[in-house]
Amino acid sequence: MFAFLRGRFVEVSPTKLILDVGGVGYEVNISLHTYTGIQGKAEGLVYTHLVVREDAHILYGFSEVAEKEMFINLIGVSGIGAATARMMLSYMPPNELVRCLVQGDVRSLEKVKGIGKKTAERLVLELRDKLGKGAPEINISPLIHNTLHQDALEALTALGIPRNTASQAIEKVRQAEPDISVEALIKKALRGV
Repeated sequence: MFAFLRGRFVEVSPTKLILDVGGVGYEVNISLHTYTGIQGKAEGLVYTHLVVREDAHILYGFSEVAEKEMFINLIGVSGIGAATARMMLSYMPPNELVRCLVQGDVRSLEKVKGIGKKTAERLVLELRDKLGKGAPEINISPLIHNTLHQDALEALTALGIPRNTASQAIEKVRQAEPDISVEALIKKALRGV
């Protein structure tokens, strides 16, 4: 329905974006990689996909077309919902997901919260040939926003991890690496839960 939205970034967090488009504020759910792509910008373009459920219409946004296409491919697989697809895109960039799927790397896929062995095998089976044509690219930039702990905690809880578990995982990673970026912190905390 909406291919993209262009406007002013009113509020940006690791999981949500409020985008002002001509005086209308759109709440857009984003992945960690999109957060990285738009971080520090006052305005811009976000590629979007509208997920219509029985109880809600949810808008998902992506800083790059490759990530949007990967999201659509993922939710096209039986048993993979929008929340799981966003979790996967927060855990690894689209080009790494393509590599895992094309090479049949089930173990790497299983590391994502909510993906078991059968689901990982189904993903490989359904997407291997479809994605084998070439890996999408993604841009990773450093993150600067609010407090490190708060951003990471918000991202992890939005991805379905209990608040206490997320907080403990964040602190464990921060003790080992005090000067870590938000993106790296979230990825390492995801691996620890």
